[in-house]
Amino acid sequence: MFRLWAKIFKNNRMLKDTVICDASSETRTHKVFHALEEVCCQFDLGKPIWLDANIADFKKHDKTRFIPDNFIEEIDFDFLEIQVIEED
Repeated sequence: MFRLWAKIFKNNRMLKDTVICDASSETRTHKVFHALEEVCCQFDLGKPIWLDANIADFKKHDKTRFIPDNFIEEIDFDFLEIQVIEED
């Protein structure tokens, strides 16, 4: 089972969080992208843009933060953090 935890923070407080589970046989990359798409649907957000810093953080720590620079539209929080909490 693949699980990804997504959290929205503003002023050092977590406003929302969700866990996306994926038991499919897709690749890890596809699972991450599908989970992020589901997070954006649940939180009513546009998809963030993966910058080089996000990719490097995610490869190293299985975790990254999307700040306002990662989004095309205006957001009303400080950052969206995603983290892989379980992999098969």
